[in-house]
Amino acid sequence: MSIPRWWVISGALAALFAVWAVGALLLRPPLPLIVSAGFDRDVITPNADGDNDAAMFTYTLSRPATISIVFVDENGREYYFRRERPRSPDEYNVLFGGVVEGYVLPGEDVAGQVEARLLQDGTYTWILRAEGDSGEYQEACGDYGGSSGPDSVEDADSDRRDLRKFTVSPPESTPNQDGLDDRAQINVYLTKDADLQVYLEGPGGERIYVYEHLEGRRAGQAGRHSFDYDGGIDEGLEPPPDGVYTVVAVAVDDEGQRIRRTATLELREGGKPLAEIVAQPSGGTVYYTSAPYDEVYYMDERLMGHLLPMPEGVSPLVSDVTVPQGDMLVFRLTVWNYGNTPIRTTGPPPGTVYQQDQRAATLGYYDESGAWRVGIDCDTAVSDYPWRWAIGTVGEELYEVEIDGITYYYLPPGAQAVVWGGIRLTDIVESRNPQFCWAGLIHEDVGISIYNNRVDARRIEIAPTADR
Repeated sequence: MSIPRWWVISGALAALFAVWAVGALLLRPPLPLIVSAGFDRDVITPNADGDNDAAMFTYTLSRPATISIVFVDENGREYYFRRERPRSPDEYNVLFGGVVEGYVLPGEDVAGQVEARLLQDGTYTWILRAEGDSGEYQEACGDYGGSSGPDSVEDADSDRRDLRKFTVSPPESTPNQDGLDDRAQINVYLTKDADLQVYLEGPGGERIYVYEHLEGRRAGQAGRHSFDYDGGIDEGLEPPPDGVYTVVAVAVDDEGQRIRRTATLELREGGKPLAEIVAQPSGGTVYYTSAPYDEVYYMDERLMGHLLPMPEGVSPLVSDVTVPQGDMLVFRLTVWNYGNTPIRTTGPPPGTVYQQDQRAATLGYYDESGAWRVGIDCDTAVSDYPWRWAIGTVGEELYEVEIDGITYYYLPPGAQAVVWGGIRLTDIVESRNPQFCWAGLIHEDVGISIYNNRVDARRIEIAPTADR
């Protein structure tokens, strides 16, 4: 049986190809893992003056490899410029400006972690280390591949930028605008000019940058820098979830030297406080009435008078109120905490009766930043909302928290509280009688929302009596 001609031709071609491949291997063996490597100059002066600050390192790989670029000083100490970086077969160019992985010299006192630093002035040998995927290992150094030999660093601005006096206070913050530990103050002292950034790092690595409080010193200038973190509450944002965060301060100078310091900050009970005076389905939002005054209600800083009993219900009638001169304008309303964080309040308690010329401070209850109170204001009042009451009653709607020996009172999320009280009206301003009076929900030293300001303004007339 004869062999088909195309079989013969195919076999001949295959044999010819095999002979050619073997010959090619014999005449041109496989390329080395590192084909070439070297710098384009012998000396650099990394001082950010724009002259000879950096050198170009070029290397070529013939096969995939993991590479490291190392500098070795005259004492044999190694400094990594690149450490264990995966690379594909190709030619690479990398600019070297004298900055290597952070290190600390013997005897140095370093505040923080030095992440990147300039080499000190001196002569160094560079080494390119490559390990192939199959375990093949090769080094290039010195004048290999046309390199100019050992690399020299001169006039390096290697004075590192320290971060001194790095503090976070308090270490636990409750960003909920209750006036207690709402803000964390972060202070950093730069020993040299550098780009300075401060951020919080969450458990998942997310970053929350903190803005610097610029006052008397420009950003990045040597000296003390302050960063104020409020959880975003002041901008109307919800703070980050409760938890422990890492506070990071990083300074980078013109040469690329980088130093890092860290601390921890725990966020607790964070949330945007939200409350309102509840609108009633019928009648007025604020119930007003007149009631006779009795001296048992008198109160000042030294004397605690009787509390006015809570008036009954909400009247379906929305009308003007007439108060006989010397008697009381009585009100009642409901406040709802519809947010997800407690709101703090302070006295005097519901049921307190004010004289017309008194205000909360007269009774010993001063304004407290972050506290919420119900206020009543009138056209003839000498200040905004001079008459103020706590939102709720201790032991009923409110719960207590003791901090550093001081007791504070909170209305829980979702809770409602009834607030009432009286103002004894004794002074008549003829040009403003009748006058308008209204209620407000005050977040002290924070603000009064448009929804809680001038609520249910009502015309109030003081009726003069014959004996006054």
